[in-house]
Amino acid sequence: MPATIIETNATPFKKIDIDPVTLDIIENALRNARIEMDATLVRTAMSPGIREQGDAFPLIADHTGKMIVGQFGSFIDGFLRLYDGTLEDGDMIFLSDPYSCDGAVSHNNDWLILLPIFKDGRLIAYTAMFGHQSDIGGKVVGSMPIDAKSIFEEGVRIPPVKIWKKGEYNEDLMKLVMHQTRKPDWCQADLNAIIASCRVAARRVIEMADRFGDDVYVSATQELLARNHRAMKTLIGQAIGEEPVSFEDYICDDGIGAGPYKIKCTMRREGEKVILDFEGTDPQSGASINFLLNENMFKMFFGIYMIMVFDPQILFNDGFYDLIEVKIPEGSLLKPKFPAALSGRTHALGRIFDILGGLLGQKTPEFLNAAGFSSSPHLFYSGNDKNGDWFQLFQIGFGGIPGRPLGDGPDGHSLWPGFTNVPNEFLERYFPLRIERYETAQDSGGAGLHRGGNGIHLTYRFLAAGTISIHDDRWFVPPWGVNGGEPGKRARKILEKADGTSTIVANKVEEITVAEGDQLHFVTWGGGGWGDPLERDPELVALEIRQGLVSVDGAREYGVVIADDGTVDQSATDSLRADMASQVIETDSPFNFGPDIDTLRTNCLEETGLPAPIQPGHVAA
Repeated sequence: MPATIIETNATPFKKIDIDPVTLDIIENALRNARIEMDATLVRTAMSPGIREQGDAFPLIADHTGKMIVGQFGSFIDGFLRLYDGTLEDGDMIFLSDPYSCDGAVSHNNDWLILLPIFKDGRLIAYTAMFGHQSDIGGKVVGSMPIDAKSIFEEGVRIPPVKIWKKGEYNEDLMKLVMHQTRKPDWCQADLNAIIASCRVAARRVIEMADRFGDDVYVSATQELLARNHRAMKTLIGQAIGEEPVSFEDYICDDGIGAGPYKIKCTMRREGEKVILDFEGTDPQSGASINFLLNENMFKMFFGIYMIMVFDPQILFNDGFYDLIEVKIPEGSLLKPKFPAALSGRTHALGRIFDILGGLLGQKTPEFLNAAGFSSSPHLFYSGNDKNGDWFQLFQIGFGGIPGRPLGDGPDGHSLWPGFTNVPNEFLERYFPLRIERYETAQDSGGAGLHRGGNGIHLTYRFLAAGTISIHDDRWFVPPWGVNGGEPGKRARKILEKADGTSTIVANKVEEITVAEGDQLHFVTWGGGGWGDPLERDPELVALEIRQGLVSVDGAREYGVVIADDGTVDQSATDSLRADMASQVIETDSPFNFGPDIDTLRTNCLEETGLPAPIQPGHVAA
């Protein structure tokens, strides 16, 4: 049964014609309310992942559940269909189980609060936010076991329940949930911060409705949705053809020896509607890299990509959803069957953005980005310090952003534009470690007219014995370049023991023991390059050598020769570029994927120091 909305005032909202000035004021007030949600969160949360990195996502929706401002799109319509209960004034919903909300949150670590906003007996809006909790129990510290076989190994699962019911707080529920986590102080503070953020947004909505009138406010939200629909309808007609185009990319491995896993999407337009079909995507994994992709979430990803590439001034919201149809095969990597594990879904989530770029750029290669959004590297470090006190760190790392039509990709930036790094000073103050190096991974960005962003070389020195876990990708299949650009360099991880010996470790691995004085060299991938590197200004290459972004040897990928005094040797550069240009093989494809999968397998051990993953579904000899 669907949810039952209990309203004491049955008067329907009247449709009001909204003048442009009022609409602009309400639009920007909603934008500001969303920003205020973020500000409230980071001022009151405790965990590094939320307080320092901002790993939380707010939204404000209209009275039907459609997102007006936010980032991931709204899950509320699906929730209302699946929730067998009531919603009334004073209620607040708490949930974390992806299977209970059709993937609106994608793993158990994401705790979500949904607050229906009532005014004078009528439901006038919703606000919601979810944030990543650093620990929710389960078999490993951090609750994201890459080798999990089912979701039951990944910590507490919370179905939709009322944390507040008619204004009464459910304290016993919180005691039960917090009892499951290794860090109840962080989790309680972070959850309170999420609740406070939703209450701030609710107050701002009520203030807007008081100022302009309920009917005007609701009519304005409907006009914002309609405006987005009109804009997206135009963009779709201009940028997407009726002839089907397909694109595929790969998750390197699943952390238990199999890979790569293919994600394939085919796009076509039928009249005004876009069809996005994931037929051909590999079956679900036996480990936790599965991603339960909510169709509305993917529609929002598609819309954000379209808007940011073609018309960044558009306010993205849920208004265009009826223009898109998403098809995901059951039992695939993107629609796994319960109780498949989901905690390592970040790699597939990141790869979705690379695939969107590959799809949307085929008709308009001048707007095509290279690959590099790709993943969200994670490090976990835990143990007892010299005082015997428990510590645990969950940190999100950054890779190289792809080269773009209008310029180079940023060096060492997050998949999510709102994320920030955890300051080294914070890490060294609160955890037994020292950051020995935090710098660009030289030459890791793919060469191009517009260089791919370099990855990060981050070196941790551990000051207490403990265990570490690593979740990263793009170590086997490199980020591809476009329009003549070269692929980015691949990720790698090196554990240097206190005695000076070094070992290459996997990019997905659980619970490696480290001793005091050991160092981990955590090197992320670089973004793919855009355009012919032989067209890049040699003086810019020389500048980047001085800045440490490119090496003298790396400059030769651009056909640039550097003299002993650090200046460009123009004669040698002209000669090298002419020689390199003569060896270019013309191709109709704008993509440069580098070696094929079979070649990558053959050369894997030599090039990466790690054995090649076996084909999913096969058994190693």
